[in-house]
Amino acid sequence: MDEHSAALPMAALHGRAQQALRHWGLTDQTPELLKFRENAVFRIRLADGAPAALRLHRPGYHDDRALASELQWMAALKAGGLHVPAPVPTLDGRNLVTLPATSAFASQHADVVSWMHGEELGRSGEPLRHPPELLAAIFGQLGEAMAELHNISDRWTPPASFTRPAWDLDGLLGESPFWGRFWDCPGLTPDAARQLAALRPLLAERLRAADRSGFDYGLIHADLVRENVLFGDDHVELIDFDDAGYGWRMFDIATTLLRNRREPHFDLIQASLIAGYRRRRPLPEAALETLPLFLLIRSLTYVGWIGARPGTSDAQERLARYVGEALELAEPFLQERRG
Repeated sequence: MDEHSAALPMAALHGRAQQALRHWGLTDQTPELLKFRENAVFRIRLADGAPAALRLHRPGYHDDRALASELQWMAALKAGGLHVPAPVPTLDGRNLVTLPATSAFASQHADVVSWMHGEELGRSGEPLRHPPELLAAIFGQLGEAMAELHNISDRWTPPASFTRPAWDLDGLLGESPFWGRFWDCPGLTPDAARQLAALRPLLAERLRAADRSGFDYGLIHADLVRENVLFGDDHVELIDFDDAGYGWRMFDIATTLLRNRREPHFDLIQASLIAGYRRRRPLPEAALETLPLFLLIRSLTYVGWIGARPGTSDAQERLARYVGEALELAEPFLQERRG
């Protein structure tokens, strides 16, 4: 749990969930809390007994237009054949409801999405337990699913009201990045702040060059870490589209690979992911050569993310770890500049 979740009694949170479920006519149950980080996510039962997920969204993180857009995109991906959650409408046909402010809660949005049945690929900070042949199969399927996500998104015409954040130059390296100002967040040592600030103009020029080269850009998931990938017998399922938006497709690939860098079978993981992607969508060598750049930029977003959440119980330890990883990934770029 983070500082957002720790401040709320569980009884109040479950009461809030039951308040939301009135809109779906599902009040005769006790929702099961699954996680409480950016959103509170509950397992519930639909009228026919099938499981589903109720999400109480973090107040102020996304507005109703952005959340409605997320659900519209998920529905399009589901219709295109991907294994992703799809919105479950309320009794009056809405995908999203707004819960009024109370003494315990700010006004917030809620939705219900269909249940995914696969097994979680893993947890951050815990080594993957799967044998090499299964890792190759899973990451190959994940590469295919990621490519299909990009394919379906490019074929889809979003409605005029569609709005999602952009993991573009401003969203990653501008004055107010989507996940926070990684170079001047609380807890940084002066030396780390200086080094991270020095990276911004260098990386901005690299991103401008990628943009000028016409590298693949469009809708991306932006958070396909191991917790958000479920696997079954012959496919993977993609969940948690909370941070999905517009960005370079290499950013999606880098996001998946970053948290696996320390795995003993990382080379196999990377090769399988790339091969799977290329089975469904072109990935030129020139784009793949930017992987070190996007790994570094992805690592910097985590510095900003934890820096914006100083009340998280292990914030300082995570900040030090994220900064260390970012500076390690930055060293080749800094050496090139010095040389």
